[in-house]
Amino acid sequence: MSNAFAEESGGPAVQETGPFGLPVDSELAAGSRRFLSSVEELLLDSVRSDNPLLNEASKHLVEAGGKRFRPMLVTLASHFGDPSAAGLVPAAVVVELTHLGTLYHDDVMDEATVRRGRQSANVRWDNTRAILTGDYLFARASDLLADLGTEPVRIQARAFARLVRGQIEETTGPVEGADPLKHYLQVLADKTASLIAVSGQFGALLSGAPASTVDTVTSACEKIGIAFQLSDDILDIDSETEESGKTPGTDLREGIRTLPMHHVLGGVGSGPDDARLRELLAADLTDDALHAEALALLRAHPAMDRARADLHRVAEDARAELLTLPANAARDALTALCDYVVTRTG
Repeated sequence: MSNAFAEESGGPAVQETGPFGLPVDSELAAGSRRFLSSVEELLLDSVRSDNPLLNEASKHLVEAGGKRFRPMLVTLASHFGDPSAAGLVPAAVVVELTHLGTLYHDDVMDEATVRRGRQSANVRWDNTRAILTGDYLFARASDLLADLGTEPVRIQARAFARLVRGQIEETTGPVEGADPLKHYLQVLADKTASLIAVSGQFGALLSGAPASTVDTVTSACEKIGIAFQLSDDILDIDSETEESGKTPGTDLREGIRTLPMHHVLGGVGSGPDDARLRELLAADLTDDALHAEALALLRAHPAMDRARADLHRVAEDARAELLTLPANAARDALTALCDYVVTRTG
């Protein structure tokens, strides 16, 4: 990874290790810690309820922790305007509550058993309570959002519509004759990247940044969100450890087709094992022997290089957009994030 801070800010800066182990300007890091501490306080306050079960269930994932990636993007984006502006902390809590609410619903749909190292809410209680808890978090997000003005409400509503559309499109699959890879990338943008884009958009907008800056930050953050998901696709197949947060090959075992698999099925490669790999990708891979065979073939397939090239292109597109913004420590942190998302896949 390049030292973005020294290269792009005109000279070396005092740094420390920040999120994802990235070098961070010390002043920016201190401000971000204060911001995220305020976010955590408001987040816990927002999910409290006088109903004991709802109170326990709504705190279940909040207290499990997490990177708070979306609130971090809110505060970084705010440095293109006034980072002390009112509304930034509530906006960060809005995006985190929305994200957490989707996790409750996702675990029900996926029949998950574990989330962030804890028993998932649908297992600890049941599907109905997990769904209702997710709904409660959405409601609490809306309550905070109402104080931020009509434009943030509109932005959130449109992002939420994209989240739902992405989930429906993922569930139903591509229509007959549609390009499966194009469909997958659109699902990824809607379901994953849309809320990451809103995080940057809220930070820039509520800090009073110029409209052109808000648009650039929004677009770059969406691309960063896409890049993170593509890197997760690659790590799920290629890592020997659990770098992706899941046991390697989990997507294969669960029949989830990700970017490298779409490339294989779309005709990338012409090796002697291609027909066998395509046959396996269409099969039930819950069998350990078949799963191991498919994983080994996929790791050695040129589709992996194609997926890495796709990831690099998306990250570089985000980086190029960010470099049109005024130079500051926040821009350096965001461009370093673009480098990181590529290097994490090796």
